[in-house]
Amino acid sequence: MIDVWLIPLEGCVAVNLSAEERAQAARFVFERDRVRFSIAHTALRDILSRYTGEDASAIVIHTAEKGKPYLADHPEIRFNLSHSGCWAMVAVTRGREVGVDIECIRADRSSEDIAKRFFAPAEVRALNGTPEHSRVQAFFACWSRKEAYIKARGEGLGIPLDSFEVSLGEDGVLCHAEDLERWSMCSLRAPKGYAAALVAEGSGWQVRQLEWTGSPET
Repeated sequence: MIDVWLIPLEGCVAVNLSAEERAQAARFVFERDRVRFSIAHTALRDILSRYTGEDASAIVIHTAEKGKPYLADHPEIRFNLSHSGCWAMVAVTRGREVGVDIECIRADRSSEDIAKRFFAPAEVRALNGTPEHSRVQAFFACWSRKEAYIKARGEGLGIPLDSFEVSLGEDGVLCHAEDLERWSMCSLRAPKGYAAALVAEGSGWQVRQLEWTGSPET
């Protein structure tokens, strides 16, 4: 089972952040972005506390060399965080790598030039063949699936976005990749105006989508 938590980034209070997380939040220029980052990481800590049994403030989150977070004290628990606009998602599971991505759908960020620059040729052709009224949605479905795959692998910018292929339709599918047999992909329910996807090791796993409404401290 893979749990995916949907997190609102407005209307909650940020608590239990580490010194490093507070420093990261302080680097944002705009207050809105600082608040959203802080709430996302408050939610992450509260959610992880439910799986580890530790107090949210006591959880130590480490970062691998290429940026993927992990719990050294609970190596069996794998998780991933994504946030965009007013929403975040956290995926949590045991014993398998996982990546999640949520994207705010914006027409001004879905140009053909961007697709040609970052998408695989087959994805560009599929996007161009999509009816115009649903092309922006298809663009962000593709983008969220590609980001989820990269985040699951944990290799950061070392994986070119055009080196693998995903579907653009309603169902999320990893169509081509050098390690295709290792992973499975699915699309996720997301708030209106957003696209989201999940990638995890293996196959046959199930997804449970949950909603985070604030930690006990908030």
